[in-house]
Amino acid sequence: MVKGRSAPDFWLLASILGLLTIGIIMVYSAGSVLAFHDYGDSFYFVKRQLLFAVLGLIAMFFTMNLDYRVLKKYAKPLLLVCFALLVIVLIPGIGVVRGGARSWLGISSFGIQPSEFMKLGMILFLSYWLSKEDYRIIHFTRGLLPPLGVIGLAFGLIMLQPDLGTGTVMLGAALLIVFTAGAKIRHLAGLAAVGAAGFVGLILAAPYRLQRITAFLDPWSDPLGAGYQIIQSLYAIGPGGLAGLGLGMSRQKYSYVPEPQTDFIFSILAEELGFIGGLLVLMLFLILIWRGMRVAMTVEDMFGSLLAVGIVGMVGVQVVINIGVVIGLMPVTGITLPLISYGGSSLTLMLTALGILLNLSRYAR
Repeated sequence: MVKGRSAPDFWLLASILGLLTIGIIMVYSAGSVLAFHDYGDSFYFVKRQLLFAVLGLIAMFFTMNLDYRVLKKYAKPLLLVCFALLVIVLIPGIGVVRGGARSWLGISSFGIQPSEFMKLGMILFLSYWLSKEDYRIIHFTRGLLPPLGVIGLAFGLIMLQPDLGTGTVMLGAALLIVFTAGAKIRHLAGLAAVGAAGFVGLILAAPYRLQRITAFLDPWSDPLGAGYQIIQSLYAIGPGGLAGLGLGMSRQKYSYVPEPQTDFIFSILAEELGFIGGLLVLMLFLILIWRGMRVAMTVEDMFGSLLAVGIVGMVGVQVVINIGVVIGLMPVTGITLPLISYGGSSLTLMLTALGILLNLSRYAR
């Protein structure tokens, strides 16, 4: 029996609001030069970020106060809507191509990414499906393969855009749910070997992905091509030192680091706020993940526990990949930093998901 709810976890809420505040400040600082150059308005990006932050906070307040068990009823329809959006975005003339990927739906500069919706839709569906009392995931064919088939179909549609970064985050969060639900390690290990081979195939199938791998291993082998982003990111982080150059004083945001307000915003943050600023952001993410996992371990039903694991996994995988790319430990994949990077649908959906996590914290022991 699930107990009555209490106040949401203070440290979890504080870390979310702290990261969101830092993100808004850094979106203005990192994106002001590019915004003025492209749109004649230094506040272009931050005004839009504030708009989506307000929408996201409204959604977070709603999901934080809604009984999370109600979400079980909408898990299947939401997943079907997400799949429909992933198919629609692939239709020429409907899906909008940005950055070489047909991953947007919208008009002009306003748009949504269906793949962002799929991340949360998949987490909700798997949490509902795998928490049913009569489901036995320990069986390979009848238990493990069906959810993996759904995950694989969603990943395949996302890769047709193509969007390896978002697909990887969804895959990572989904597999964490499957593992937590009780899947046997030997089953997952065997499938991991097959998945690794498929991952290599995806990389070899697209020359630009292979270039990113080689650039990650030695970015200076192609400093003006595939290695350019990593090199410029490191040039931003290095001069930041301990305390940084000062807020707004970045040099690399002057058309050196590509899209400094999105994927590489952490490099500009490290340049302006230094090691101390970067450490503060990482500590806030660690608090968020720690309190989120505490919720997953103490909420009193399986659905809530798997839901918390999926949301925390989504945040954690995205943070690890983004920071890894920025500091040169991973190939460039095009993933934003949660709550920090500029983004409309990604920010709103992330706050919506974190509202669910705050909701779950109200029922935790």
